[in-house]
This record gives sequence, structure tokens and C-alpha cells, in this order.
Amino acid sequence: MDNFIYDYFIQPIWSRTGYNVVNTLAYAAIAILAVYLLYRLLKGRIRFDEQFVRGVLCFVLLGSTMRVITDAIDTGVFQPVTFIHQLVLDSHIWDYGYLTVTPGIYIVTAAILLVSMAILYKMKRMEWLGYVGLALWLPQFLLLLPFMNYIAYSLPILMLAAVPAYIALKYFKDAILAAIVAGQALDGAATFFIIDVFSGLTGRMYFEQHVFSAGIGAIAGTYFTFYLLKVAIAFAAAYVIQKEKMDAEDKYYIALLLMIMGFAPGIRDLLRMAVGG
Repeated sequence: MDNFIYDYFIQPIWSRTGYNVVNTLAYAAIAILAVYLLYRLLKGRIRFDEQFVRGVLCFVLLGSTMRVITDAIDTGVFQPVTFIHQLVLDSHIWDYGYLTVTPGIYIVTAAILLVSMAILYKMKRMEWLGYVGLALWLPQFLLLLPFMNYIAYSLPILMLAAVPAYIALKYFKDAILAAIVAGQALDGAATFFIIDVFSGLTGRMYFEQHVFSAGIGAIAGTYFTFYLLKVAIAFAAAYVIQKEKMDAEDKYYIALLLMIMGFAPGIRDLLRMAVGG
């Protein structure tokens, strides 16, 4: 059993090889259980609406940016250009480890989110959730700003995400449903552009760590297929959510989960490319 846990869960973290079928399925099962338990915990206490969705997405931005700081430190891109950067390096808080990569970074981000929600709930100021998330995110982003030598390459990715999002907004006439498409398109576009285009242009090689998306790219010979598939699935999911008869709060919660699945890896990949980490 010790060898099984090491081979499939611990060793892939330290070897930077990413995911395998076993840990992918295990993490997926844990995520589904966590999503259900959080729903039961929050339902009736927190109102799931558009404001709540925006607030949580600010924490997704926080978690993805924290992850990129770890990438930048691990690859040597993050340098002590200011005394604050030196303090970050000396603290070893962002060093590559169980809490700063998947699945640990999701747990850390969720913990920060839940603590923030608990405090705001007691203060009866839940509408401040997004501002808290942005306030926590901004210092992380400023730490990365001096190293964004490849930021111009983000424009094609953003365009590839914006076009289907705009089409979705026109079709569904619903910003939340369009955001589902935007998140999934961003993830697919970042994967496609970074692996198929950016690596060739700059010589900085990247590979897909996720099992199923890597399989799609290998079979198709290009990750543009993965991008198209993500967009198609997002449109289908948004259509089902719009047509399905369910409680409005349930729809917002499901939509939020689909957004997180797209925006979290998409933002991380975009920022990592921007710093060359």
C-alpha cells in the first residue's frame, strides 16, 4: 500500500510528471464529494447568486496566481529583484510542495475562501467577498509582474477565449452561462497555444499534465482539437443548464463549478506562460 500511494500520488508531485489515471480518478472522486458537502453546508446560509459567483471567481484568480508563483520559483524565473521578493524566497512558503500544487493548492484556496466567508457572514457583509478575494490576489500578482516578459503572447489566448464567450452571450443572453464558455475556452485556448505555438516560437517547452487532455492531443496531433472540444462541451452544458427546470440557486452553483474547472487551470497556464515559468 505504501508503494501504491508513493507511486501514484507522491512521486508524480516531486517528479513534476503531473497526473496519471489513478490519481486523476481519485482526485475527481474527492472533488465531487467535497463539492456535495460544501453545497450541503452552504445551502440556506449563503445565497448562490451572480454576486456570489463573482466573489468566488476572485478567489480562483488568487489560487491560480499563487500556483504560478510556485512555478516561477521552481523554474528559477522568480528572482530577488526587490527585498519583498527576497523575503518570499527566504520564507519558503511558495516553494514546490504538497500545499502549493494540485491538489493541495485547491485545498489551501478553498480554506482561505471559507474562512473569508465565515468572517463576512458574521459581519453580515457577504457582498464584500469579491473585494476580499481581489485584495488577497493583488499582492500575488504584483510579485509576478516584474517577470512577465511574455505577456504579449497572452493576446491570442484571450482572443480565442473571447470569441466563443461573445457568441455564447449573444445566444444565451445570460452572462453567467457565457462565463461557463469563457472559462472552458480559456483553458482550451491556453493549452493549445502554449503547447502548439508558444513552445515553437520561444523554445520554452511545455507539456500537458492531465491524462485525458494529453490523450486527446496525442490522438489528434494538435491541441486545437482539445480547444474545440472544450468549447463544444461548454456550450452544451450551458444549454442544458438554461433549459433544465431547477432551482435558480442550484443553477448558479453548478455554473460556478463549471467556471472553476475552466478558469482555474486556464488562468494558471496563461500567467505561467507570461512569466515563462
